Amino acid sequence: MADTMQFDLVAPERNLMSVPVREVRLPGEDGDLSAMPGHAPAIVNLRPGLVTVIDAQGAEAQFAISGGFAEINNDSVSLLAEIGRKREDMTQAVFDEMMRAAQRKKKSAEAKEEAHGAAGVVAAAVKLLADMEALGTHIGLDPNSSTVPD
Repeated sequence: MADTMQFDLVAPERNLMSVPVREVRLPGEDGDLSAMPGHAPAIVNLRPGLVTVIDAQGAEAQFAISGGFAEINNDSVSLLAEIGRKREDMTQAVFDEMMRAAQRKKKSAEAKEEAHGAAGVVAAAVKLLADMEALGTHIGLDPNSSTVPD
């Protein structure tokens, strides 16, 4: 078995990272998980949180994501993030925009549920917003500084 696997992290605006890694820690929708070389193939929905990458030399890097999905194979992990930033690039302004996007999704879900009776849509949006708030608190940013006007 190889000591490393290929890791690619892509956000809509750019490719954030493409390197060989020893381990990738992911904030899965159904719980956190680690992918290492030889991991069974899987596609994982991601919740807002921190992705931790340990490269071939053992150096650690973290990325804040607002959600997305990861495709895990025995020799690679490809992660497509809705919004992704290096941990050190997460400012209050960047986090506020992520929070506003989550709040807009919640408002849209409430409108859909009201108009079409789409049960569960609002619950998913509320969970997304709670996960975003937890991410902000975890990295020392204020989840209450950003609101979407009614």
